[in-house]
Amino acid sequence: MTNTRSDWEQRFQSLTLEGRAFIDGQYCSALSRDTFECMSPVDGRFLAAVASTDEADANVAVQVARRAFESGVWAKLAPAERKRILIRFADLILANQEELALLETLDMGKPISDSMAIDIPATANAIRWNAEAIDKIYDEVAPTPHDQLGLITREPAGVVAAIVPWNFPLIMASWKFAPALAAGNSFILKPSEKSPLTAIRIAQLALDAGIPKGVFNVLPGFGHTVGKALALHMDVDVLAFTGSTAIAKQLLIYAGQSNMKRVWLEAGGKSPNVVFADAPDLRAAAQAAASGIAFNQGEVCTAGSRLLVERSIREQFIPLLVEALQAWKPGHALDPATTVGAVVDQRQLESVLRYISIGKEQGAELIAGGNRTLEDTGGLYVEPAIFDGVTNAMTIAREEIFGPVLSLITFDTAEEALAIANDSIFGLAAGVWTSNLSKAHTFARGLRAGSVWVNQYDGGDMTAPFGGFKQSGNGRDKSLHAFDKYTELKATWIKL
Repeated sequence: MTNTRSDWEQRFQSLTLEGRAFIDGQYCSALSRDTFECMSPVDGRFLAAVASTDEADANVAVQVARRAFESGVWAKLAPAERKRILIRFADLILANQEELALLETLDMGKPISDSMAIDIPATANAIRWNAEAIDKIYDEVAPTPHDQLGLITREPAGVVAAIVPWNFPLIMASWKFAPALAAGNSFILKPSEKSPLTAIRIAQLALDAGIPKGVFNVLPGFGHTVGKALALHMDVDVLAFTGSTAIAKQLLIYAGQSNMKRVWLEAGGKSPNVVFADAPDLRAAAQAAASGIAFNQGEVCTAGSRLLVERSIREQFIPLLVEALQAWKPGHALDPATTVGAVVDQRQLESVLRYISIGKEQGAELIAGGNRTLEDTGGLYVEPAIFDGVTNAMTIAREEIFGPVLSLITFDTAEEALAIANDSIFGLAAGVWTSNLSKAHTFARGLRAGSVWVNQYDGGDMTAPFGGFKQSGNGRDKSLHAFDKYTELKATWIKL
Protein backbone atom coordinates (compact mmCIF):
# COMPACT_ATOMS: atom_id res chain seq x y z
CA MET A 1 0.00 0.00 0.00
CA THR A 2 1.41 3.40 -1.03
CA ASN A 3 1.91 5.95 1.70
CA THR A 4 -0.07 9.18 1.41
CA ARG A 5 1.17 12.64 2.33
CA SER A 6 -0.66 12.27 5.61
CA ASP A 7 1.08 8.95 6.26
CA TRP A 8 4.47 10.58 5.71
CA GLU A 9 3.57 13.43 8.04
CA GLN A 10 2.62 10.95 10.74
CA ARG A 11 5.84 9.04 10.17
CA PHE A 12 7.79 12.23 10.70
CA GLN A 13 6.13 12.80 14.07
CA SER A 14 7.54 9.50 15.32
CA LEU A 15 11.10 10.14 14.10
CA THR A 16 13.97 10.83 16.43
CA LEU A 17 16.34 13.00 14.42
CA GLU A 18 20.04 12.61 15.14
CA GLY A 19 22.25 15.62 14.44
CA ARG A 20 25.54 14.70 16.10
CA ALA A 21 28.76 13.67 14.45
CA PHE A 22 29.76 10.01 14.36
CA ILE A 23 33.37 9.27 15.37
CA ASP A 24 34.94 6.03 16.56
CA GLY A 25 31.66 4.13 16.57
CA GLN A 26 29.54 6.58 18.53
CA TYR A 27 27.57 9.78 18.17
CA CYS A 28 29.16 12.85 19.71
CA SER A 29 28.77 16.61 19.80
CA ALA A 30 31.28 18.89 18.14
CA LEU A 31 34.16 19.61 20.53
CA SER A 32 33.17 23.28 20.37
CA ARG A 33 29.54 22.35 21.13
CA ASP A 34 28.57 24.52 18.15
CA THR A 35 25.50 23.55 16.12
CA PHE A 36 23.59 24.86 13.15
CA GLU A 37 19.89 24.67 12.40
CA CYS A 38 18.74 22.19 9.79
CA MET A 39 15.56 23.58 8.20
CA SER A 40 13.34 21.82 5.67
CA PRO A 41 12.90 23.51 2.28
CA VAL A 42 9.66 21.55 1.90
CA ASP A 43 7.72 23.78 4.29
CA GLY A 44 10.22 25.71 6.39
CA ARG A 45 9.95 23.47 9.46
CA PHE A 46 12.86 23.04 11.87
CA LEU A 47 14.34 19.56 11.64
CA ALA A 48 17.34 19.33 13.94
CA ALA A 49 20.27 21.09 15.55
CA VAL A 50 23.29 19.59 13.78
CA ALA A 51 26.83 19.43 15.13
CA SER A 52 29.05 22.02 13.46
CA THR A 53 32.37 20.24 13.47
CA ASP A 54 35.64 21.99 12.71
CA GLU A 55 39.40 21.41 12.62
CA ALA A 56 39.54 19.98 16.13
CA ASP A 57 36.94 17.34 15.30
CA ALA A 58 38.67 16.59 11.99
CA ASN A 59 41.91 15.94 13.85
CA VAL A 60 40.18 13.46 16.15
CA ALA A 61 38.37 11.70 13.30
CA VAL A 62 41.52 11.37 11.21
CA GLN A 63 43.46 10.02 14.19
CA VAL A 64 40.69 7.49 14.86
CA ALA A 65 40.51 6.49 11.19
CA ARG A 66 44.29 6.11 10.99
CA ARG A 67 44.38 3.98 14.10
CA ALA A 68 41.65 1.72 12.73
CA PHE A 69 43.47 1.42 9.42
CA GLU A 70 46.84 0.60 10.93
CA SER A 71 45.32 -1.97 13.27
CA GLY A 72 44.12 -3.95 10.26
CA VAL A 73 40.73 -4.54 11.87
CA TRP A 74 39.14 -3.73 8.50
CA ALA A 75 41.99 -3.31 6.02
CA LYS A 76 43.38 -6.79 6.64
CA LEU A 77 40.07 -8.63 6.54
CA ALA A 78 39.70 -11.03 3.66
CA PRO A 79 37.87 -9.33 0.78
CA ALA A 80 35.10 -11.89 1.06
CA GLU A 81 34.57 -10.92 4.70
CA ARG A 82 34.40 -7.21 3.88
CA LYS A 83 31.93 -8.17 1.17
CA ARG A 84 29.70 -9.98 3.63
CA ILE A 85 29.60 -7.03 6.02
CA LEU A 86 28.95 -4.47 3.30
CA ILE A 87 26.09 -6.52 1.89
CA ARG A 88 24.62 -6.54 5.38
CA PHE A 89 25.03 -2.74 5.38
CA ALA A 90 23.09 -2.53 2.10
CA ASP A 91 20.37 -4.75 3.52
CA LEU A 92 20.01 -2.50 6.58
CA ILE A 93 19.65 0.55 4.37
CA LEU A 94 16.77 -1.12 2.54
CA ALA A 95 15.26 -2.27 5.82
CA ASN A 96 15.17 1.39 6.87
CA GLN A 97 14.14 2.67 3.45
CA GLU A 98 11.09 4.66 4.53
CA GLU A 99 12.91 6.44 7.33
CA LEU A 100 15.87 7.33 5.11
CA ALA A 101 13.64 8.44 2.24
CA LEU A 102 11.68 10.70 4.58
CA LEU A 103 14.88 12.23 5.93
CA GLU A 104 16.22 12.75 2.41
CA THR A 105 13.06 14.51 1.26
CA LEU A 106 12.58 16.70 4.32
CA ASP A 107 16.24 17.68 4.41
CA MET A 108 16.87 18.31 0.70
CA GLY A 109 13.41 18.91 -0.77
CA LYS A 110 13.21 16.21 -3.44
CA PRO A 111 9.88 14.41 -4.03
CA ILE A 112 9.28 11.55 -1.62
CA SER A 113 8.49 9.24 -4.54
CA ASP A 114 12.01 9.86 -5.89
CA SER A 115 13.63 9.28 -2.52
CA MET A 116 11.79 5.99 -2.18
CA ALA A 117 12.16 4.70 -5.72
CA ILE A 118 15.58 6.08 -6.65
CA ASP A 119 17.84 7.45 -3.92
CA ILE A 120 17.62 4.81 -1.23
CA PRO A 121 17.57 1.74 -3.53
CA ALA A 122 20.44 3.20 -5.59
CA THR A 123 22.48 3.72 -2.43
CA ALA A 124 21.98 0.12 -1.35
CA ASN A 125 22.76 -1.07 -4.87
CA ALA A 126 26.03 0.89 -4.98
CA ILE A 127 27.15 -0.69 -1.71
CA ARG A 128 26.16 -4.18 -2.79
CA TRP A 129 27.73 -3.85 -6.26
CA ASN A 130 31.09 -2.73 -4.90
CA ALA A 131 30.96 -5.39 -2.18
CA GLU A 132 30.30 -8.12 -4.72
CA ALA A 133 33.15 -6.86 -6.91
CA ILE A 134 35.93 -6.72 -4.35
CA ASP A 135 36.67 -10.45 -4.13
CA LYS A 136 36.70 -10.75 -7.92
CA ILE A 137 39.48 -8.27 -8.64
CA TYR A 138 42.77 -10.06 -9.22
CA ASP A 139 46.31 -8.80 -8.81
CA GLU A 140 48.90 -9.40 -11.51
CA VAL A 141 52.10 -11.33 -12.14
CA ALA A 142 54.56 -9.58 -14.44
CA PRO A 143 56.13 -11.42 -17.41
CA THR A 144 59.62 -11.95 -15.96
CA PRO A 145 62.80 -13.92 -16.64
CA HIS A 146 62.87 -17.40 -15.10
CA ASP A 147 64.88 -16.20 -12.09
CA GLN A 148 62.63 -13.26 -11.23
CA LEU A 149 59.07 -12.91 -9.93
CA GLY A 150 57.27 -9.61 -10.43
CA LEU A 151 54.07 -9.01 -8.46
CA ILE A 152 51.70 -6.08 -9.00
CA THR A 153 49.33 -5.76 -6.09
CA ARG A 154 46.62 -3.34 -5.04
CA GLU A 155 46.61 -2.02 -1.49
CA PRO A 156 44.11 0.27 0.24
CA ALA A 157 45.26 3.89 0.20
CA GLY A 158 44.65 4.48 3.91
CA VAL A 159 42.46 7.27 5.25
CA VAL A 160 39.93 8.56 2.72
CA ALA A 161 37.89 11.72 3.27
CA ALA A 162 34.93 12.60 1.07
CA ILE A 163 33.10 15.90 0.74
CA VAL A 164 29.74 15.30 -0.92
CA PRO A 165 26.97 17.56 -2.24
CA TRP A 166 23.43 18.19 -1.13
CA ASN A 167 21.49 17.20 -4.27
CA PHE A 168 21.80 13.40 -3.97
CA PRO A 169 23.12 13.12 -0.40
CA LEU A 170 23.24 9.34 -0.05
CA ILE A 171 23.81 8.33 -3.65
CA MET A 172 26.81 10.61 -4.09
CA ALA A 173 28.22 9.49 -0.76
CA SER A 174 27.78 5.79 -1.57
CA TRP A 175 29.59 6.15 -4.90
CA LYS A 176 32.60 7.09 -2.77
CA PHE A 177 32.40 5.20 0.48
CA ALA A 178 31.29 1.91 -1.08
CA PRO A 179 34.43 1.29 -3.20
CA ALA A 180 36.68 2.92 -0.59
CA LEU A 181 35.40 0.68 2.19
CA ALA A 182 35.33 -2.41 -0.02
CA ALA A 183 39.01 -1.84 -0.81
CA GLY A 184 39.86 -1.75 2.92
CA ASN A 185 40.23 1.97 3.64
CA SER A 186 39.05 3.91 6.65
CA PHE A 187 36.56 6.61 5.69
CA ILE A 188 35.48 10.07 6.84
CA LEU A 189 32.33 11.47 5.27
CA LYS A 190 31.66 15.23 5.27
CA PRO A 191 28.05 15.66 4.10
CA SER A 192 26.77 19.02 2.90
CA GLU A 193 25.54 21.28 5.67
CA LYS A 194 22.37 21.62 3.56
CA SER A 195 21.46 17.92 3.77
CA PRO A 196 23.41 16.04 6.47
CA LEU A 197 20.73 13.94 8.14
CA THR A 198 20.83 10.70 6.13
CA ALA A 199 24.63 10.53 6.28
CA ILE A 200 24.46 10.86 10.05
CA ARG A 201 21.79 8.16 10.26
CA ILE A 202 23.56 5.53 8.13
CA ALA A 203 26.68 5.76 10.28
CA GLN A 204 24.87 3.75 12.94
CA LEU A 205 23.66 1.28 10.31
CA ALA A 206 27.25 0.78 9.18
CA LEU A 207 28.25 -0.08 12.74
CA ASP A 208 25.23 -2.35 13.13
CA ALA A 209 26.25 -4.17 9.94
CA GLY A 210 29.62 -5.01 11.44
CA ILE A 211 31.92 -2.31 10.09
CA PRO A 212 34.38 -1.82 12.97
CA LYS A 213 34.32 1.39 14.94
CA GLY A 214 36.63 4.04 13.60
CA VAL A 215 36.37 2.77 10.03
CA PHE A 216 33.32 4.84 9.01
CA ASN A 217 33.01 8.33 10.47
CA VAL A 218 30.71 11.26 9.69
CA LEU A 219 31.57 14.93 10.28
CA PRO A 220 28.70 17.34 9.59
CA GLY A 221 29.64 20.96 9.24
CA PHE A 222 30.69 23.63 6.79
CA GLY A 223 33.12 23.49 3.91
CA HIS A 224 35.22 26.41 5.10
CA THR A 225 35.73 24.79 8.52
CA VAL A 226 35.75 21.00 8.67
CA GLY A 227 35.91 20.53 4.90
CA LYS A 228 38.99 22.72 4.65
CA ALA A 229 40.55 20.98 7.65
CA LEU A 230 40.19 17.57 5.99
CA ALA A 231 41.58 18.88 2.69
CA LEU A 232 44.63 20.33 4.45
CA HIS A 233 45.18 17.43 6.83
CA MET A 234 48.61 15.84 6.56
CA ASP A 235 47.29 12.38 7.42
CA VAL A 236 44.42 12.16 4.92
CA ASP A 237 45.65 10.06 2.01
CA VAL A 238 42.79 10.57 -0.45
CA LEU A 239 40.20 13.31 -0.83
CA ALA A 240 37.11 12.64 -2.95
CA PHE A 241 34.75 15.47 -3.82
CA THR A 242 31.56 16.16 -5.72
CA GLY A 243 30.44 19.77 -5.99
CA SER A 244 31.18 23.03 -7.74
CA THR A 245 34.17 23.66 -9.98
CA ALA A 246 35.22 26.65 -7.87
CA ILE A 247 35.50 24.55 -4.71
CA ALA A 248 37.17 21.71 -6.64
CA LYS A 249 39.97 24.09 -7.68
CA GLN A 250 40.43 25.21 -4.09
CA LEU A 251 40.77 21.62 -2.92
CA LEU A 252 43.59 21.07 -5.39
CA ILE A 253 45.39 24.02 -3.84
CA TYR A 254 44.89 22.62 -0.35
CA ALA A 255 46.30 19.26 -1.44
CA GLY A 256 49.39 20.99 -2.77
CA GLN A 257 49.77 23.00 0.41
CA SER A 258 49.62 19.86 2.55
CA ASN A 259 50.75 16.33 1.72
CA MET A 260 49.99 16.03 -2.01
CA LYS A 261 47.06 13.80 -1.14
CA ARG A 262 45.30 12.24 -4.09
CA VAL A 263 42.33 14.44 -4.98
CA TRP A 264 39.46 13.10 -7.07
CA LEU A 265 36.96 15.66 -8.27
CA GLU A 266 33.52 15.49 -9.84
CA ALA A 267 32.65 19.11 -10.47
CA GLY A 268 30.21 21.22 -12.48
CA GLY A 269 28.43 20.67 -15.73
CA LYS A 270 26.56 22.51 -18.47
CA SER A 271 25.57 19.50 -20.49
CA PRO A 272 24.38 19.77 -24.10
CA ASN A 273 21.43 17.69 -25.27
CA VAL A 274 21.51 17.68 -29.07
CA VAL A 275 18.38 16.84 -31.08
CA PHE A 276 18.91 16.29 -34.81
CA ALA A 277 16.11 16.43 -37.36
CA ASP A 278 16.42 12.68 -37.89
CA ALA A 279 15.84 11.84 -34.22
CA PRO A 280 13.88 8.57 -34.09
CA ASP A 281 11.08 9.98 -31.91
CA LEU A 282 10.74 13.73 -31.39
CA ARG A 283 8.11 13.32 -28.69
CA ALA A 284 10.40 11.01 -26.73
CA ALA A 285 13.25 13.48 -27.20
CA ALA A 286 11.05 16.29 -25.90
CA GLN A 287 10.01 14.26 -22.88
CA ALA A 288 13.64 13.41 -22.13
CA ALA A 289 14.62 17.06 -22.49
CA ALA A 290 11.92 18.06 -20.02
CA SER A 291 12.91 15.42 -17.46
CA GLY A 292 16.58 16.18 -18.10
CA ILE A 293 16.11 19.69 -16.72
CA ALA A 294 13.20 19.28 -14.27
CA PHE A 295 14.12 16.06 -12.47
CA ASN A 296 15.38 16.71 -8.94
CA GLN A 297 14.41 20.39 -9.44
CA GLY A 298 17.23 20.70 -11.94
CA GLU A 299 19.69 20.26 -9.09
CA VAL A 300 21.69 17.70 -11.06
CA CYS A 301 25.28 18.08 -12.23
CA THR A 302 24.43 16.30 -15.49
CA ALA A 303 21.21 18.25 -16.13
CA GLY A 304 20.67 18.75 -19.86
CA SER A 305 20.58 22.50 -19.41
CA ARG A 306 21.60 23.35 -22.99
CA LEU A 307 19.09 21.96 -25.49
CA LEU A 308 20.44 22.16 -29.04
CA VAL A 309 17.71 21.71 -31.67
CA GLU A 310 18.23 21.53 -35.43
CA ARG A 311 16.55 24.51 -37.12
CA SER A 312 14.43 22.47 -39.53
CA ILE A 313 12.45 20.85 -36.67
CA ARG A 314 12.47 23.77 -34.26
CA GLU A 315 8.84 24.87 -34.84
CA GLN A 316 7.66 21.28 -34.55
CA PHE A 317 9.75 20.50 -31.48
CA ILE A 318 9.03 23.48 -29.22
CA PRO A 319 5.31 22.67 -28.70
CA LEU A 320 6.25 19.09 -27.85
CA LEU A 321 8.77 20.36 -25.31
CA VAL A 322 6.33 22.77 -23.66
CA GLU A 323 3.73 20.01 -23.52
CA ALA A 324 6.21 17.58 -21.98
CA LEU A 325 7.11 20.08 -19.29
CA GLN A 326 3.50 20.07 -18.11
CA ALA A 327 4.22 16.74 -16.42
CA TRP A 328 6.78 18.49 -14.22
CA LYS A 329 4.85 20.69 -11.81
CA PRO A 330 6.08 21.76 -8.37
CA GLY A 331 4.14 20.23 -5.53
CA HIS A 332 4.51 19.47 -1.84
CA ALA A 333 7.47 17.13 -1.61
CA LEU A 334 5.68 14.69 0.73
CA ASP A 335 2.87 14.18 -1.78
CA PRO A 336 3.64 10.93 -3.65
CA ALA A 337 2.19 12.46 -6.86
CA THR A 338 4.70 15.34 -6.87
CA THR A 339 7.30 15.35 -9.65
CA VAL A 340 9.15 18.58 -8.78
CA GLY A 341 9.95 19.25 -5.15
CA ALA A 342 11.49 22.17 -3.29
CA VAL A 343 14.76 23.93 -4.05
CA VAL A 344 17.25 23.06 -1.31
CA ASP A 345 17.39 26.43 0.49
CA GLN A 346 16.64 30.14 0.22
CA ARG A 347 20.07 30.98 -1.15
CA GLN A 348 19.72 28.47 -3.98
CA LEU A 349 16.20 29.65 -4.76
CA GLU A 350 17.40 33.24 -5.03
CA SER A 351 20.25 32.12 -7.27
CA VAL A 352 17.89 30.30 -9.66
CA LEU A 353 15.52 33.30 -9.82
CA ARG A 354 18.49 35.62 -10.43
CA TYR A 355 19.57 33.55 -13.43
CA ILE A 356 16.03 33.69 -14.80
CA SER A 357 16.15 37.49 -14.54
CA ILE A 358 19.56 37.55 -16.25
CA GLY A 359 18.19 35.46 -19.10
CA LYS A 360 15.42 37.95 -19.70
CA GLU A 361 17.78 40.91 -19.44
CA GLN A 362 20.15 39.42 -22.02
CA GLY A 363 17.40 38.96 -24.59
CA ALA A 364 16.34 35.34 -24.22
CA GLU A 365 12.59 34.67 -24.40
CA LEU A 366 10.99 32.90 -21.44
CA ILE A 367 8.38 30.65 -23.06
CA ALA A 368 7.43 28.49 -20.05
CA GLY A 369 7.57 28.59 -16.26
CA GLY A 370 10.17 30.47 -14.28
CA ASN A 371 8.00 31.74 -11.45
CA ARG A 372 8.22 31.09 -7.75
CA THR A 373 5.16 29.16 -6.61
CA LEU A 374 3.48 27.52 -3.59
CA GLU A 375 4.76 30.24 -1.27
CA ASP A 376 1.80 29.60 1.04
CA THR A 377 3.34 26.26 2.02
CA GLY A 378 6.35 27.97 3.55
CA GLY A 379 8.48 25.96 1.12
CA LEU A 380 10.88 26.94 -1.65
CA TYR A 381 9.37 26.05 -5.02
CA VAL A 382 9.99 27.32 -8.54
CA GLU A 383 8.44 26.34 -11.86
CA PRO A 384 10.79 24.71 -14.40
CA ALA A 385 11.64 27.30 -17.04
CA ILE A 386 12.37 27.20 -20.78
CA PHE A 387 14.24 30.00 -22.53
CA ASP A 388 14.13 30.27 -26.32
CA GLY A 389 16.38 32.38 -28.51
CA VAL A 390 19.44 31.61 -26.41
CA THR A 391 22.94 31.97 -27.80
CA ASN A 392 25.86 30.08 -26.33
CA ALA A 393 27.43 33.39 -25.28
CA MET A 394 24.62 34.16 -22.81
CA THR A 395 25.18 33.73 -19.09
CA ILE A 396 22.38 31.18 -18.76
CA ALA A 397 24.10 29.03 -21.41
CA ARG A 398 27.57 29.24 -19.89
CA GLU A 399 27.18 29.10 -16.10
CA GLU A 400 25.88 26.17 -14.10
CA ILE A 401 22.55 27.29 -12.64
CA PHE A 402 21.81 24.09 -10.72
CA GLY A 403 18.11 24.67 -11.07
CA PRO A 404 15.31 23.88 -13.55
CA VAL A 405 16.26 26.41 -16.24
CA LEU A 406 16.57 25.18 -19.83
CA SER A 407 18.31 27.12 -22.61
CA LEU A 408 17.15 26.31 -26.14
CA ILE A 409 19.78 26.93 -28.81
CA THR A 410 19.21 26.43 -32.55
CA PHE A 411 21.80 25.01 -34.97
CA ASP A 412 21.97 24.28 -38.70
CA THR A 413 24.70 21.66 -39.17
CA ALA A 414 26.30 18.85 -37.20
CA GLU A 415 29.61 20.73 -37.27
CA GLU A 416 27.96 23.79 -35.73
CA ALA A 417 26.19 21.68 -33.11
CA LEU A 418 29.47 20.02 -32.10
CA ALA A 419 31.22 23.37 -31.84
CA ILE A 420 28.45 24.76 -29.61
CA ALA A 421 28.31 21.62 -27.49
CA ASN A 422 32.06 21.70 -26.83
CA ASP A 423 32.20 25.47 -26.31
CA SER A 424 32.12 25.21 -22.52
CA ILE A 425 34.59 24.97 -19.66
CA PHE A 426 32.66 21.88 -18.58
CA GLY A 427 32.63 18.37 -20.01
CA LEU A 428 30.52 16.16 -17.79
CA ALA A 429 27.79 14.69 -19.99
CA ALA A 430 25.91 15.06 -23.27
CA GLY A 431 22.94 13.64 -25.15
CA VAL A 432 22.54 12.96 -28.88
CA TRP A 433 19.32 12.15 -30.73
CA THR A 434 19.62 10.71 -34.25
CA SER A 435 18.55 7.67 -36.28
CA ASN A 436 21.83 7.67 -38.18
CA LEU A 437 24.19 5.19 -36.53
CA SER A 438 27.26 6.64 -38.20
CA LYS A 439 26.32 10.17 -37.14
CA ALA A 440 25.70 8.97 -33.59
CA HIS A 441 29.14 7.37 -33.33
CA THR A 442 30.95 10.24 -35.03
CA PHE A 443 29.23 12.93 -32.99
CA ALA A 444 29.65 11.06 -29.71
CA ARG A 445 33.34 10.62 -30.43
CA GLY A 446 33.69 14.35 -31.05
CA LEU A 447 32.00 15.38 -27.79
CA ARG A 448 34.38 16.31 -24.98
CA ALA A 449 32.31 14.75 -22.21
CA GLY A 450 32.72 11.90 -19.76
CA SER A 451 29.28 10.41 -20.49
CA VAL A 452 27.43 10.47 -23.81
CA TRP A 453 23.87 9.18 -24.10
CA VAL A 454 22.37 8.36 -27.49
CA ASN A 455 18.59 8.52 -28.03
CA GLN A 456 18.07 8.84 -24.28
CA TYR A 457 19.19 11.13 -21.51
CA ASP A 458 20.94 10.08 -18.31
CA GLY A 459 21.52 6.41 -19.10
CA GLY A 460 23.88 3.93 -17.50
CA ASP A 461 24.17 1.99 -14.26
CA MET A 462 26.83 0.91 -11.77
CA THR A 463 28.80 -0.89 -14.49
CA ALA A 464 29.63 2.34 -16.35
CA PRO A 465 32.17 4.89 -15.06
CA PHE A 466 30.97 8.41 -14.26
CA GLY A 467 33.03 11.58 -14.32
CA GLY A 468 34.04 14.51 -16.45
CA PHE A 469 36.45 16.07 -18.90
CA LYS A 470 37.91 19.58 -18.63
CA GLN A 471 36.76 21.56 -15.58
CA SER A 472 34.12 18.97 -14.75
CA GLY A 473 36.80 17.09 -12.86
CA ASN A 474 38.94 13.97 -12.90
CA GLY A 475 38.70 10.36 -11.83
CA ARG A 476 35.60 8.22 -12.13
CA ASP A 477 32.84 7.13 -9.78
CA LYS A 478 31.04 3.83 -10.36
CA SER A 479 32.29 0.73 -12.19
CA LEU A 480 35.53 -1.11 -11.44
CA HIS A 481 37.41 2.06 -12.37
CA ALA A 482 36.33 3.60 -9.06
CA PHE A 483 38.69 1.28 -7.21
CA ASP A 484 41.62 3.01 -8.91
CA LYS A 485 40.92 6.08 -6.76
CA TYR A 486 41.11 4.31 -3.45
CA THR A 487 43.98 1.87 -3.96
CA GLU A 488 47.72 2.11 -4.52
CA LEU A 489 49.57 -0.12 -6.98
CA LYS A 490 52.69 -1.77 -5.58
CA ALA A 491 55.36 -3.53 -7.66
CA THR A 492 57.27 -6.22 -5.79
CA TRP A 493 60.26 -7.68 -7.68
CA ILE A 494 61.70 -10.91 -6.28
CA LYS A 495 64.94 -12.62 -7.32
CA LEU A 496 64.41 -16.35 -7.18
